[in-house]
Amino acid sequence: MLSVKDTLRSTVQLSFDGRVFKTYHGPDARQRFDREVSVLRHLAARQCPFVPRLLDADPQTLRIITTNCGSRVDHLDAERARELFAELERYGVRHDDPEMRNVTYRTSDGRFCLIDFEFATRLADPVPPPPPAP
Repeated sequence: MLSVKDTLRSTVQLSFDGRVFKTYHGPDARQRFDREVSVLRHLAARQCPFVPRLLDADPQTLRIITTNCGSRVDHLDAERARELFAELERYGVRHDDPEMRNVTYRTSDGRFCLIDFEFATRLADPVPPPPPAP
């Protein structure tokens, strides 16, 4: 496995088959794990097409496995970044860490995606979810 990130809060590794393994540690690791799992399940239920899919979550080891959402983005127009994070809110989630490090680009469909939801907030759902992408 390829180590992608190793910080006080988490370790992220990429397997050779493309899965992403994230293990939480440090302050509030349990809460951050629980939040990210909850948000990813919520986004999957609402068929959000530009976030990773949760494949497994182990509360004993505080590790999740997700699909890969592409490569990190080095440059993105500020207006496009705002649009992307605002689009997420239509699915009932505010990212709460809208930084470039949480944007990826998926070459398979030419889509910008968002990752890292451990600080995200689920919003009230006043409107039905948007229709699935074609």
